[in-house]
Amino acid sequence: MHPILIIVFLPLLAAIVAGLGNKKLGFVPSKAITTGALFISCALSWPIFISFLSGSAQESVTPVLNWVKSGDLDFAWAVRVDALTAVMLVVITTVSALVHLYSWGYMSEEPDQPRFFAYLSLFTFAMLMLVTADNLVQMFFGWEGVGLASYLLIGFWFKKPSANAAAMKAFVVNRVGDLGFMLGIFGVFLVFGTVSIPQILQDAPAVLNGSTIGFLGARFDTATVLCILLFIGAMGKSAQLGLHTWLPDAMEGPTPVSALIHAATMVTAGVFMVCRLSPLFETSPTALAFVTFIGAATCFFAATVGTTQTDIKRVIAYSTCSQLGYMFFAAGVGAYGASMFHLFTHAFFKALLFLGAGSVIHAMHHEQDMRYYGGLRKHIPFTYWAMMAGTLAITGVGIVDVAGFAGFYSKDAILEAAYAKGTELSQFAFFMGIFAALLTSFYSWRLVFLTFFGKPRWEQSEHIQHAVHDAHGHGHDDHAHAHDDHHDHAHSDGTAGYHPHESPLNMLLPLGILSLGAIAAGFVFHGAFISEGTGEFWKGSLVFTEHTLHAMHAVPEWVKWAPFAVMLTGFVIAWYAYIRNTRFPAAFVEQFSFLHTFLLNKWYFDELYDVIFVRPAMWFGKVFWKVWDVGIIDRFGPNGAAWVVAKGSRAAVKLQSGYLYSYALVMLVGLVGAISWVIAR
Repeated sequence: MHPILIIVFLPLLAAIVAGLGNKKLGFVPSKAITTGALFISCALSWPIFISFLSGSAQESVTPVLNWVKSGDLDFAWAVRVDALTAVMLVVITTVSALVHLYSWGYMSEEPDQPRFFAYLSLFTFAMLMLVTADNLVQMFFGWEGVGLASYLLIGFWFKKPSANAAAMKAFVVNRVGDLGFMLGIFGVFLVFGTVSIPQILQDAPAVLNGSTIGFLGARFDTATVLCILLFIGAMGKSAQLGLHTWLPDAMEGPTPVSALIHAATMVTAGVFMVCRLSPLFETSPTALAFVTFIGAATCFFAATVGTTQTDIKRVIAYSTCSQLGYMFFAAGVGAYGASMFHLFTHAFFKALLFLGAGSVIHAMHHEQDMRYYGGLRKHIPFTYWAMMAGTLAITGVGIVDVAGFAGFYSKDAILEAAYAKGTELSQFAFFMGIFAALLTSFYSWRLVFLTFFGKPRWEQSEHIQHAVHDAHGHGHDDHAHAHDDHHDHAHSDGTAGYHPHESPLNMLLPLGILSLGAIAAGFVFHGAFISEGTGEFWKGSLVFTEHTLHAMHAVPEWVKWAPFAVMLTGFVIAWYAYIRNTRFPAAFVEQFSFLHTFLLNKWYFDELYDVIFVRPAMWFGKVFWKVWDVGIIDRFGPNGAAWVVAKGSRAAVKLQSGYLYSYALVMLVGLVGAISWVIAR
């Protein structure tokens, strides 16, 4: 069997075994099967990636089965592997394998572990199906598959109303984007007569040259319409401004889910799709301008909101949203290689930050509010250093023309490409990106300082109080004794008798591996993604021009140093506010209360959507429920007919008494009735 088929289908097989076996199979076998399957897929993916890096591999298409043949619509399920696919394979399988291993420790007390691991593996299969798609319909099936799996994983703790609401919100918002994606696929088939991706990309320049499409009496550029519709799908899946509201709420799912879906894989599906279809997008400057604007606006918006969040996972979630904005405006200015490079490095350091946050939450007895942390670097040192590696990577610490962490190479390349493009919109994207880099540095170091530095503030946390209470074996009836014992065990550092503990080895090992990626991925792989000669690496998989590359490297020196300057500025502000003068944040909030409230409430997008969409939809549904369902269906429709049948059957049952004389009486009455009818005629 071809290795790519094992890579794609082994997670599906593991998901089926673990899901159907469930508790009968047992916790350990279920976890071992799914985790082992992912490590095998990961081990097979890296040689494919390395072979493309070395130039020894060629694009290949492996047929799986004939799928659809209906009129002009004719396509098979085939697995396509090129450089773009190879990048996504190592990202998906590496992060997923480490998340599976990490979940052994994080979900160890969960009574329904087989279901959780089955969902993880199902998600991984759907994502692999998406990135290996050879046609748009196959890509759409993978696209919807990750949507379904994310719904199941976000709502894994389905007994929590907040988790159910978050899962439903993610599902509905993504359906809005998916409608645009579907319309784009329909339009592409209408124009090109095929859904084959290679054929579409080959024919795009000739077919779309000057082509227009009519709608409501107006004419629109066909390429622009198709590309914007496809990009709307990317906006939903990758949480871009307008369709972003589901991503922060998705933090209701277990932390490993956040790392897998909302950091490294699912949310990057939109970026992958735009890069995969880059020859199509290149035919429409208007669509690329739209991509650039949305990406830059998202980058700025999410960074501003991230500065005010207190939930450690929500800070990282908005950080993800902001980093995705970088990837999109890089694609919008034509730097698809830089966009994919940032996707690659981001997978390592963002998965690291999410899993590191999970380790902190594990140590703090599921407390997620950073206001109740402090001083943790002494108690969980390995987690601290792992989080430091992730923070240094996301803030882009490095020295120009020397070396740096992962984000230093990829994010700086995006900013240089935006400046080099030279248009007003690309300049707008550059300055939005620079300001977002400053805010990224601020909120990332704010997270580090609030969590690992300063005096412990654990005694203020209800989660910690309950942990101490349970650890001392106190029930509700001896609250007074518990209070005295709590006081006796209190430490001078204010820990209130609670000792944070480092996570188990199966949680720390993934942190260590991802830390290596956060430190070295940029330095090791930047030559393949964004250096001279990389056009050969990307050949046939996305648009890559040497002109763009030369322009990136020819920008003025101040452009190259600007990200370093704003990174340092953000660090100094965070250090002053949360280490040097801890009263400053409260004073700032008091002085600029309106701005703080505006950002804390996420620019009021949720409230706005509630007024415009949710309430009218609920009202509309209730009206139709009362008028149509209750008023018509229940009385005159299928429900009404069922009511008549039910009533009639109850009456008929009374006639079936089982007594012979009753049946004789019925026969006699029937006979009399028949004779009477004949006589009457």
